[in-house]
Amino acid sequence: MNISSIVVQTVPKYLDEVVESLKNCEACDYHMHDEKGRIIVTIEGDGVSEELKKLSVIEAIPHVVAADMQMAYSEDELNAHMDVINNSDIVPKMLNDDSIDPTNIVYNGDLKKKDLEGFARTFDNTEFNPNGDNK
Repeated sequence: MNISSIVVQTVPKYLDEVVESLKNCEACDYHMHDEKGRIIVTIEGDGVSEELKKLSVIEAIPHVVAADMQMAYSEDELNAHMDVINNSDIVPKMLNDDSIDPTNIVYNGDLKKKDLEGFARTFDNTEFNPNGDNK
């Protein structure tokens, strides 16, 4: 289970309306707000993909200027990914495989072309295999 905090921003003029919408929204739990239009909510999900879907619901609420994840917690996923990292080769096998065409290697580190949903799908599907074939 993942739990993440979200800071939602609106203009003070619409604060009461947005707070009420968030309180009635099934995607999140409302916690607090200030007079400047900053609102704190949390979301829960079985994985990053589910959390991103809930974040999209929050972003679509009328008069929400921004909704950004601030903190996230997922002990199960963290442990699984740490096992993968700790038991993986330093250099990915595909980089040492002469039979692979280098043009077919996909680089996912470009932050300017973020695909968070694609990243989440890959992240959620990472599994630890003690035989070394980590996906």
